[in-house]
Amino acid sequence: MNRLHVSLLATFALWVLLAVGCKESEQPSKPATPAAPSTPAGQLPAVPLGLDPVSIPADNPMTEAKVELGKMLYFDKRLSKENDIACATCHDPTMAWAEKTATSKGIHGQLGDRNAPTIINAAYLRVQFWDGRAATLEEQALGPIENPIEMGNSMQACLDCLNKIPEYRKLFKEVFGTEISKEGVAKAIAAFERTILSGNSPYDKATKGNNKDAMTDAQNRGMDLFMDKGQCSTCHNPPTFSNSGYYNAGAGKSQDEGRKKVTGKDADLGKFRVPGLREVANTAPYFHDGSVATLEEAVKLMATGGVDSPNLSSTFKGIRDAKLTEQDIQDLVEFMKALSGEYPKTQAPKLPG
Repeated sequence: MNRLHVSLLATFALWVLLAVGCKESEQPSKPATPAAPSTPAGQLPAVPLGLDPVSIPADNPMTEAKVELGKMLYFDKRLSKENDIACATCHDPTMAWAEKTATSKGIHGQLGDRNAPTIINAAYLRVQFWDGRAATLEEQALGPIENPIEMGNSMQACLDCLNKIPEYRKLFKEVFGTEISKEGVAKAIAAFERTILSGNSPYDKATKGNNKDAMTDAQNRGMDLFMDKGQCSTCHNPPTFSNSGYYNAGAGKSQDEGRKKVTGKDADLGKFRVPGLREVANTAPYFHDGSVATLEEAVKLMATGGVDSPNLSSTFKGIRDAKLTEQDIQDLVEFMKALSGEYPKTQAPKLPG
């Protein structure tokens, strides 16, 4: 065998060894675990089953550091004038990110006139607050700070307080490349709130996960009523079960003008934004003034077309014509329980000293 043949054989043998080595290195030493669901670019965390990707504003991209900063601010009572109220006071993660009182208690024990809605899936809403006075989560995040019956602070006093805390100054510089600012506070809190999502419920498993046994017979009957005869999905449409529209539903005991406070239009009297229904079984009491204590009562009120009022939305007149039975109403309640799934139960973080 000449030198050329030896050289060729040696080269071939080396190639075989390398190829085998590469193949062996690619094989896991133990059975591979299923890959986690992919996370859309810029999205924290992964979107649970049943929900669409969250729309992230171009001027407020998601980062882990920003979310963590927003989480601190969300739980920090020093944003309020008397250092006794935080976002988490009225939107409590242990209470499905809402509260169990009819209306919220703010600075100096003052009671507001509206129920604090859950922030779960607020990332999907086209407008914020019951009357839609804020268009974005960023705008919403600042509202309570200067509200005289909520946190009762001024934005400048709030910023001055945060500026006295070296770690906050450091974190704002790292996250935004700027000093502590009103815009930074809003963006950080909003980024954190965009991670509070609820999905992977029995409804999602049945309709998206091909698990036909995920819902009970009563829940399936309730879903059929909800989507068809009951006309509920006209306003509460999937996946968030809210169309973000405004309606006078003939609900509530207060004389709150609702959307009219924002627009000044008589046609908007008593209209409120449609709430999402995910986790609704865990967010009693109900309606804009917390005037209904149980889910059963709330469903019955809506299923019978609400209470008469001069500006009652025509949709509810149509619901009355459906003449739902007591069994229908109970099935609707059971279906709404099937909208409870998985959401973050976040613990308060250690705050900067």
